Amino acid sequence: MNDSAPSLTTVEARVHGRMLVRTPGVPAPWPLLVGFHGYAETAGDHMDALQTIPGTDQWLLVSVQALHPFYTRTERVVASWMTRDDRDLAVADNIDYVGRVLEHVRARHPVGRTLVFSGFSQGGAMAYRAASTYRADSVIILAADVPPDILERRVVPLPPILLGRGTKDEWYTEAKEAADRAALARIGARVETCVFEGGHEWTDAFRVAASAFLRRSEAP
Repeated sequence: MNDSAPSLTTVEARVHGRMLVRTPGVPAPWPLLVGFHGYAETAGDHMDALQTIPGTDQWLLVSVQALHPFYTRTERVVASWMTRDDRDLAVADNIDYVGRVLEHVRARHPVGRTLVFSGFSQGGAMAYRAASTYRADSVIILAADVPPDILERRVVPLPPILLGRGTKDEWYTEAKEAADRAALARIGARVETCVFEGGHEWTDAFRVAASAFLRRSEAP
């Protein structure tokens, strides 16, 4: 009888990711805004949010869906970016996924020089990772903490950051925001904050701040 314990290993596998693309009704080339949804959301949820930011009708909008779908109790299909299992491998997979998204979009759409990433909640970590790997003009973060991996290693310097937090947010608290701002300052990142009345959510106040931030992000 073989009494040895089972060993755990990983195997690289190919999966396909989903994204939504909304082209603007203005002449090209277009600035590009690429967004990442929160836990148990979809690309459609984040696309809906991006379209409510004033001025994004002038941008090519891309909303990327996480690679790990699952059913809710109501049988809605949603997705998650990762869990604690094989975290480093998942981070690498997701960063590669973003690169493939950018390559796909740029090959098919006449985009200009401006690139901005955005992320809500769990998707905020993805926006941070994307902006620390692929050159961008800015990054918009709502209710999301800084992933420790970007504090340790970055391919490119982080661009200017808009960091949003609701005063009633029980998950992304004032203490977390303060810790993130301090950590980002240590690596030389420039952070603009928007603290608004509300919870773990998009609000009109944050949309207005994001709109102004996007205008300042556009390349001349």
